[in-house]
Formats: sequence, C-alpha cells, structure tokens
Amino acid sequence: MTLLRLPSPTAPARPAARTPARRGRAHRRPRVLIAVTGLFFALLYLPIAVVALFSFNSQKSLTVFDGFSLRWYRAFAHDEVLLASLGTSLRISLVAMAGSLLLGVALALGLVRCRTRLGSLAGLVMLVPLITPEIVTGVASMLLFKGLGVPLSTGTVMLAEITFSISYVTVVLRSRVAALNPEVEEAAMDLGATRWQAVRLVTLPALLPAVLASAVLIFALVFDDFVLAYFTTGVDPQPLSVRIYSAIRFGVQPTINAVGTLMLAGSIALIALALFIPRLFGRRGGLDLFSGK
Repeated sequence: MTLLRLPSPTAPARPAARTPARRGRAHRRPRVLIAVTGLFFALLYLPIAVVALFSFNSQKSLTVFDGFSLRWYRAFAHDEVLLASLGTSLRISLVAMAGSLLLGVALALGLVRCRTRLGSLAGLVMLVPLITPEIVTGVASMLLFKGLGVPLSTGTVMLAEITFSISYVTVVLRSRVAALNPEVEEAAMDLGATRWQAVRLVTLPALLPAVLASAVLIFALVFDDFVLAYFTTGVDPQPLSVRIYSAIRFGVQPTINAVGTLMLAGSIALIALALFIPRLFGRRGGLDLFSGK
C-alpha cells in the first residue's frame, strides 16, 4: 500500500516549474540596459575620440579629416608659450603632491591615533573640502590671498592645490593607518626604538603602497585642475589648463587637440602605474589600492 505524504506546513514552498516561455524570457538579453550602457559610453568617449582623431589631421580643419599627420604635435613641440605652461603645470603638480603627502600622512596618523572627541570632530571637518564646490574653494582662496596682500602667482596656485589635496590624501591613508596593528609599533619600542624610529621603520613602510597610490591620484588631480588654478594664478606663466581655456576663447586650434591627446595619454599612463603599484608589493588587485586597503 502506498502512503500519501503530505507536505509539512513549515517546509519551504517549491518554486513553480518554469514553462518554455518563461525560460526564454529569463535567458533573453537585457537589450534596453545594453543600449543605455552603449549610449553612456558613446557620450562619454566619442568626443574624446574625435579630439584624438583630429589631432592627427594633416589640415587645419576641425570637421574634415584629410589625412594622417604629426603636424600639430610638431607645432606644440615648438610652441614656447604652451611648453612654458606645461612646465608650470608639472611644477605645480609635483610641489602639491609632495606637500599634500607630507601633511596628509602626518594628519592621518594623528587622526587615527588621537582617540578623543576632538579627533573625531577633526576627521569630520577634514571631509568638508571633498563636498565643497571647487569654485567656492577657488574664490575663497583668491579672496584670502588678496586680503593678505599676496600677489597671485604660481606659488599661490601651489598653496591652494596643497590645501585642496590634503583631504584626499588623508581619506586614502586614514583607513590604511586604522588597519595597522598599533602593537607592532609598541613591540618596536620595546626593542629599543624611539617613537620616531618606530614610525619611520615600521609604520611608514606599511603605508608605502597607499602613499604611492595617493601620489599618483594627487598628481593627476592637480595637473588637470582648472577651477582652482584659474582663480589663484597670476598673469604669466599660467598652468596648462588655464592656458588652454584662454586659447579656445579665440577659436579652437588643432594644436589644442594634440595637447589634449597628450594629456589623455598621460592620464592613462598614471592609471596603469597605479594598477601596477600593487604588484610591486605582492598584491593582485590594483583598484582597491585607492581605498587604502
């Protein structure tokens, strides 16, 4: 005799068997999402691709491609004004990178080690520049320099960029410092090291991957920055981003396309460098480095 087994009231309900039509809908490609994704990438990268293409145009036309040529790259190599602006941008980026790293490392160590309410409040205040509109920071910096009687120059751009970049460095390094075990420093001091030797020989080497990633990030941000440089720079020599803006007000020249393509290539090289840095320290991934992990 066969007994009829009733399902338990507490047993999970079995999913309904899928019909061929439902299985077909489940395996159907999300065409709408694919179309939206394709449209997003087209709007994002198509103008950049056009700029790169016309940087190799043999003629001055910005609408008709007449043939491949390095004419505008040679013109940029002989343009002393643009080369001077490029040198100014490189100096500003290097000084801002060094200054913000020096202050950012010290600030990240202090915020993590200072376990008081004042330290927590300082950590929150440190995040304010990240959400403040850059134009507000630029205008405020300009008014500050003018109020102090400091003439706008390359030095004022460096000071403004260092102030603006410290928050990025601190955010990246702070999570990394928090992940370090403080007992390692205490063990180094038990073995005879001073506080500074423990930081220099134990903590800073552990922070080196995050420091290098922060350096790449700050260099790229400062080199491409326009708003802050526009409000705090002097007459001459201007950073490259400000010089390009001044040039296109009188019409876009093909040389600007060559400059933009070189800046794009430099940004891609910096991203590749940031992805390669973790491999130097035995890590597989590279994108998580910007989170300080």
